Amino acid sequence: MSLLSPERAEPAPVPPPSRATPRFDLRRLGLALAAPLLAVVVALAVAAIALLVSGSNPATVYARMLSEGTTLRSLLITVNNAVPLYLSGLAVALGFRMGLFNIGVEGQYQLAALLAAAAGAAVVLPGPLHLVFVVLVAMVVGALWAGVAAVLKTARGVSEVISTIMLNVIAGGIAAYLLSTYLQERVVGSNNSRTPRLEESARFPNLDPVLRSFGVEPPQGTRLGGFLLVAIVVGFLYWLLVSRSRFGFDLRATGLSPSASVASGVDAKRMTIVTMLMSGAIAGLVGMPQLVGSSYAYGLDFTSGLGFTGIGVALLGRGSPVGVAIGALLFAFLERSSATLQRIDVPTEIYVIMQGSIVLSVVVAYEAVRRLGVAQAERSVRRAVDPEVAG
Repeated sequence: MSLLSPERAEPAPVPPPSRATPRFDLRRLGLALAAPLLAVVVALAVAAIALLVSGSNPATVYARMLSEGTTLRSLLITVNNAVPLYLSGLAVALGFRMGLFNIGVEGQYQLAALLAAAAGAAVVLPGPLHLVFVVLVAMVVGALWAGVAAVLKTARGVSEVISTIMLNVIAGGIAAYLLSTYLQERVVGSNNSRTPRLEESARFPNLDPVLRSFGVEPPQGTRLGGFLLVAIVVGFLYWLLVSRSRFGFDLRATGLSPSASVASGVDAKRMTIVTMLMSGAIAGLVGMPQLVGSSYAYGLDFTSGLGFTGIGVALLGRGSPVGVAIGALLFAFLERSSATLQRIDVPTEIYVIMQGSIVLSVVVAYEAVRRLGVAQAERSVRRAVDPEVAG
């Protein structure tokens, strides 16, 4: 063997990359569940104090709310009421994932429902096509109204919080003017101004036949709205978009660090406009369960406040479609159970207190849990670096 050409040892074989599935992180799951549970517990405690001040027994009131809120009739009403809250929560949550605060869902769905009702009553189309037309009109109107705030933000730097709040007021004024003039159908013997009623071809069928196929007979006067299926599809598409697409990755990256995303080639202005348009399109669906499922017209008695409640639902759900669904069901359950308060001479404001307490405590709870998670992560890193470091 030559000294100038020493024999080189064979390189050690490189082990193949491990394909083991990541270990289930029970601690992370616990932290994720701790925040909403803590928020609900705090809200119940605050409401209990209010009940004691009003002279009521919290245990008795809660037991009555639970017993009456879990009947078949109440459960069906809760699910029906949760559908628009879920859509409202998704509309708000989509903006949250990018750091945008779309506070204008209220005005977007109100204006969308009005114009969709008027457009649907003005055309004659066959069956499903008529229904799709009404829903698409609502989505387009909601998207365009949210797009106004997006353009103001990208072109003039106007905060979307301020612009969407102002647009809520403007949308309410436009809706009131149109409903009292061009889009009003006068009903003899009624003081309610409303649009002409939608034809049968534009109405969404309910899911009562599905319940009966499972041996469940809906109580008299109660039905399960068919728009529940649309809400499920929207939630699935939301999950695909945010969690399983390149657009969703850019959206989440922009929300975490706008400067870093811009440096990596993301067009922040385009992302803002597209996200607000999509959020507005979802917001346009909020009024559809009532319009095409029960009232078939837009009037002065059309449900309001769903956009603002959706903010609390989105906060409680933390941007997850499953979490938003749980938040919507919780708020709808509280709303339905609040009817019990009137029958036992308890102030109905207790329900409002519980809602407000949930919204306030969820922010505090998530921050507390976030700090706890950061502290645990830091301790884990220290243990990995120096195993002798005490926990």
